[in-house]
Amino acid sequence: MATVTVLKFDTSDGAAQALRQVHSLHKEHLLKLHDAAIVTWPQGKKSPRTKQVVDLVGIGAVSGMFWGLLFGLIFFTPLFGLAAGAALGALGGALKDYGINDEFIARVRSEVTEGTSALFLMTSDAVTDRVVEAMKQFKFEIIATNLSNEQEQKLREAFAQE
Repeated sequence: MATVTVLKFDTSDGAAQALRQVHSLHKEHLLKLHDAAIVTWPQGKKSPRTKQVVDLVGIGAVSGMFWGLLFGLIFFTPLFGLAAGAALGALGGALKDYGINDEFIARVRSEVTEGTSALFLMTSDAVTDRVVEAMKQFKFEIIATNLSNEQEQKLREAFAQE
């Protein structure tokens, strides 16, 4: 199963900079990047902007629905009509397969605020020590994952080491 991770940056361009590094890690086969999306919330704007990364191999409509649904749940993107409500319920069940629940959504919603950005990653097969070393140049906080508590704690500890 893929790991979903959300990294928060204290600047509105931090997520885009880190994504370039993640792409490099993917090209070097140090992790497998299934999908990614960025949320930027520039200072002075009323709401965040979202961007799905669509230039990865094998990305299709399913991943677009995944990020669209997730961002709709997190940032209250309006959905209209009963059909949309029914679809939301059905797709919301699919998110549970990735460990995304109400707690995950609430945490991301409270952390991604004006003047910040977030990088949403769906990855697998990471060479952990190499990925940690490459990503330490960026200042970010891991705000959510679908890892077990023990796995998430190990990941947080790896990035906390100096």
